[in-house]
Amino acid sequence: MATLYELVKEIEDFQFVIDEETGEILNFDELDALQLEKNTKVENICLLIKNLRSDAEAYKAEKNSFEQKRKQAENKADRLTAYVQYILAGDKFKSSRVNVSYRKSEKVICPDLLEVDVDYLRYKEPELDKKKIKDAIKAGVKVKGCYMEESLNIQIK
Repeated sequence: MATLYELVKEIEDFQFVIDEETGEILNFDELDALQLEKNTKVENICLLIKNLRSDAEAYKAEKNSFEQKRKQAENKADRLTAYVQYILAGDKFKSSRVNVSYRKSEKVICPDLLEVDVDYLRYKEPELDKKKIKDAIKAGVKVKGCYMEESLNIQIK
């Protein structure tokens, strides 16, 4: 069985055999069979693409479901930790299966960022507002360093 690439090449290179007396094409069925085989392969590849995309969506949904369950478990653990911390009020607790102790830590609190000297601030790298640039270019504004590019995106449904 030929590959899709080979079939396309065969169709492109196909030579008709013509009856010299009648002018009838004698091998039209061969070309038709090649076209049918090509169409079948394209259809099967597109069906495979649809199946793979469906699988990817299912995996994504499963990932989102697990992500939601992970967040719920973390939040519940945080709430229970705060509850135990409130109940113990800094006292240690020890049993054969669990040990609760405390360690000191330090953190910086800054209620008003505007009061902080610039030497103590970090800045993010700039990033493009692509939607704003697209809207401007479509409105006829020339945006230096940017341009629109049109492409064809295949849709398989």
